[in-house]
Amino acid sequence: MSILLWFASLLLLGWFPALVTGTKSKGHGSDRKALLAIKSQINDPLEVTSSWNNSVAMCQWQGITCGRRHQRITKLDLSQLRLRGTLSPHVGNLSFLRFINLEDNNFHGVIPPEIGRLARLESLILRNNSFGGTIPDNLSHCSNLVQFTASQNNLVGSIPTELGNLLKLEVLNISRNNLTGQLPTFLSNISTLEAIYLTSNNLHGRLPEALGLLKRLVFLGLSSNNFSGFIPPSLFNISSLEVLGLGINQFSGSLPITIGSNLPNIRDFVIADNNLSGTLPESLSNASKWDHFEVSSNHFSGKVSINFQNAKSLSRLNLEKNNLGSGGAGDLDFIATLTNCSRLRMLSIAGNQFGGLLPNSITNLSTTLTRLHLGLNRITGTIPSAITHLVNLVALSFEYNQLTGTIPDSIGKLKNLQAIALPGNALTGRIPTSIGNLSKLL
Repeated sequence: MSILLWFASLLLLGWFPALVTGTKSKGHGSDRKALLAIKSQINDPLEVTSSWNNSVAMCQWQGITCGRRHQRITKLDLSQLRLRGTLSPHVGNLSFLRFINLEDNNFHGVIPPEIGRLARLESLILRNNSFGGTIPDNLSHCSNLVQFTASQNNLVGSIPTELGNLLKLEVLNISRNNLTGQLPTFLSNISTLEAIYLTSNNLHGRLPEALGLLKRLVFLGLSSNNFSGFIPPSLFNISSLEVLGLGINQFSGSLPITIGSNLPNIRDFVIADNNLSGTLPESLSNASKWDHFEVSSNHFSGKVSINFQNAKSLSRLNLEKNNLGSGGAGDLDFIATLTNCSRLRMLSIAGNQFGGLLPNSITNLSTTLTRLHLGLNRITGTIPSAITHLVNLVALSFEYNQLTGTIPDSIGKLKNLQAIALPGNALTGRIPTSIGNLSKLL
């Protein structure tokens, strides 16, 4: 009872509110001091931080958001403001921060290790700056971190194994840096991961089979590195995958027969510029959400048996520079299945072994098509006059095939054409005068 009377007396005398206010004021003051330290290391040509002064309440400073309850800084957003300079270590004193966004500026120097003190931090976005040095391993102390984006910087070194402690991480984007080493196996322990972007680094080695444990993964971008070996089969069993980018590496081996059945949500499939071989599995017909399908510059062979009839959103199909086709009839039958692809903008089968007659179905492709490349094959037949149905063509190439007949006079109706390549065929007759109408030809 005596304790209750003591608390009651504090309330009557007004002491308890004073204690709370004093604590809040102290925290408010430390936030203010940290922000002014950050400002002191920034060159601000747009004078965005000019409001950071004594005449404006701190929670009204531009780029700052405070929490309602404690009036402490919870969000620091200085993105796209042409700021230059280094990020002060005092950022680590903003202990209530949940969100930092500095993207599209010109910060340099290192990512302050003091950020590791921000236990409440959920998003750290540093994209498109000039940060250098290594990724601080004590970022692992930010146990609530959901997004870490530091792409398009100058970061070096390997990916710290300590980041494996970020068990709430959903987005890891550190593409377009100078990172080295292998893909860490710890990534497979972060079951919350939905997006991994590591493109355009200097990573090498084999991909861990355990990547297949990431059952929530939607985006995986590993293009433009030095990865090698077989692509783990488990990767093709992640049914949630929508974007798979493995291009410009040194992967070898073949694609699993069931790939299309196990990736029902795949939209972007980019495995170009590797050393992959074998056939393109017919099961890829089961994936109907295609947007980009890029398998160029590999060693794929055999007939293309994929039916694209249900891939109505397909915009880019690139099969060039492989060994596809047999040089005979039926090689180009799959083109007829592309006529339902109403968003198709680019089709290239150049540099293969495709033969047989050039199908008339090519004239029924979507009018959205801007690039059509069929060169360096063994295609026979004539150029159909109805090619002019493809009114938005910018580039058309049939070079080095076995085409005969004349160049149709109607080709002059392709008013958007900028490039046309026909050499190395058995075409006869004169060059139609209508080509003179193609004012955009380069």
